[in-house]
This record gives sequence, structure tokens and C-alpha cells, in this order.
Amino acid sequence: MSAETAERFRAAVEKHDPAALEELFTEDVRLFSPVKFTPFEGRPMVLGLFGVLLRTFEDFRYIGHFEGEALTSAGESEEPSEILLFRATVNGKAIHGIDLLQFADDGRIKEFTVMVRPMSAVQALGEAVLKGLAADGLVPDPAAG
Repeated sequence: MSAETAERFRAAVEKHDPAALEELFTEDVRLFSPVKFTPFEGRPMVLGLFGVLLRTFEDFRYIGHFEGEALTSAGESEEPSEILLFRATVNGKAIHGIDLLQFADDGRIKEFTVMVRPMSAVQALGEAVLKGLAADGLVPDPAAG
């Protein structure tokens, strides 16, 4: 079931369809970002973040995947996991990254970790995402001081 969820997730992202993502996440999903130490928590926040990401990434495409098991961030147990490799551009910076999806018993995504390189792309992504989150009212606007 987790492989089916991963495929549905991939299709929704590639079609820029954030509404199709909602049923794929658990209520308490956590997303670990390369630009924030603590995770984004809960389905509403993670869906809001995906809305921003889908607007921010240019020329986004998945280029491969791996399946297996891995410890979750809590380190309590190994869970079914899938890694999706991607390439994209943000504000002219080429990004190479991975999405690590970890699944609950019902096959939905319960933990999501994004890793990207190089550092200049991480910085460009962080700035663009913060601006988008603030514009959507999901975080305070840092320009408002």
C-alpha cells in the first residue's frame, strides 16, 4: 500500500495538484525541511507548505526512486519508506534533492523529510518558501519586523 501512496504522491506533485495530497497524509504528519530545524507538524500546515512549494519550484521533476525500510526521526522502529529523487530550479538555482517518505500502518505518509543540495540552492529555497508561507499567512511576515 505504501508504494501506491508514493506513486499517488508523485503524480499529485508532478501535476501541481495540492488537493490530491490531502488524503495521502496522516493527521499528525511531520515534514522535516532542509531550512528549518523543527518539523512542520500536522496536515493543515504540511498541505500549506506544499502549496507554497508547488508554486516555488520551477521545472520540478522526479528522476528516480528507492524502496526499503528506515528508522523514523523518533527512532522507535523501522517503517516502510520510499526515497524519491528530484531536480528543480528555484530563483535560477539548480536543486538536486530527495524526498524521504515514511508510512503509517494504513499506508498514508506519516513522516516526510526533504534534503537538497547545494547550499546556495538551500538558501534560495529557504528564502522563497519563507516569503510564500508569510504571503499565505502561515507564518509571521519577517518583513513586518
